[in-house]
Amino acid sequence: MAGIEDIKNAAEKAAGKAKEALGNATDNDRLKAEGQTDQGKASAKQGVTDVKDAAHGVADSFKNDK
Repeated sequence: MAGIEDIKNAAEKAAGKAKEALGNATDNDRLKAEGQTDQGKASAKQGVTDVKDAAHGVADSFKNDK
């Protein structure tokens, strides 16, 4: 199910970029900061997803070695 999580994280990151751009365009520091925060959260979630995928790959390789 990592594919679904990848899509969700990419969508959240894109929304954060859009929010940051809108904050820049309107000179709204709060909106800009929220956009940056949203991007950071999405990146962190993606990192967790990547670690989970790697862990599953390692576990699968041990299963296949038997």
